[in-house]
Amino acid sequence: MAKQENSDDQEYKARSVALRLLARREHSRQELTLKLKQRKLDGSVISMVLDDYENEGWLDDVRFADIYSRQRMDLGYGPLRILSELQQRGIHQAPGCLDELSDADWVRNALLLREKRFGLSDLADDWDEKVRQARFFTRRGFTGGQVDRVLAVSESDSLEG
Repeated sequence: MAKQENSDDQEYKARSVALRLLARREHSRQELTLKLKQRKLDGSVISMVLDDYENEGWLDDVRFADIYSRQRMDLGYGPLRILSELQQRGIHQAPGCLDELSDADWVRNALLLREKRFGLSDLADDWDEKVRQARFFTRRGFTGGQVDRVLAVSESDSLEG
């Protein structure tokens, strides 16, 4: 039996708001739950609606984590930052796209970012600039070892080494 489409009906409101949010971009279950709770919807109604959307395949935390991680990697973020952001969004397992990348892949990504943002000048004699760039890469979520390897490269070095 179809429910009357009434804006006061909590289930209808939860379904329409969740669907509208999912139409814009992928969301994690936790994100949708928080956004629906902000609209003063009942927790049991939210759970029921999100369970239905998961069963339909419209809401998928694994898919969200993969898409989110790839977007953040493309923007030049490192593994620590991406994993932290995923945990804040209720995802507590690393997506496959992060597991596929080796430490050397992350260093290569950071090196491309350094070349684009700062250039590859030799930092051996410029302590202040080296510290500034190290802080940048640390904030971006790269490990200490990755940052050290990236900052050791200069224009005279080959990108393979």
